[in-house]
Amino acid sequence: QVHMVESGGGLVQAGGSLRLSCAASRRTFNYAMGWFRQAPGKERDFVAGISWSGGSTYYADSVKGRFTISRGVVKNTVYLQMNSLKPEDTALYYCAPVDVGSWSPIRSFRSWGQGTQVTVSS
Repeated sequence: QVHMVESGGGLVQAGGSLRLSCAASRRTFNYAMGWFRQAPGKERDFVAGISWSGGSTYYADSVKGRFTISRGVVKNTVYLQMNSLKPEDTALYYCAPVDVGSWSPIRSFRSWGQGTQVTVSS
């Protein structure tokens, strides 16, 4: 079973930047990957996705133009560069393998990591 480890979150003021990292517990280079976030009392929402090769990316409208997803080729790591952060970006951020058709977690995925907390103050 694939497990994810997220890191890079922190506390920043509005307009600041953070770079999140996601590492899989085993090689998952053949998976498309995505970032998701969940604020207290809310559902987990899709943020950004990237194909297994890194050739295709997709973003939620709320982060388009501000966030950039990428993946490493040496290590199985996915990144999320977050610029121009807003208070509404405050959430616990998770990564997961995704289906490129829907950009939703693959049906067999059950191993959400602990996530990394991003807090943006106004």
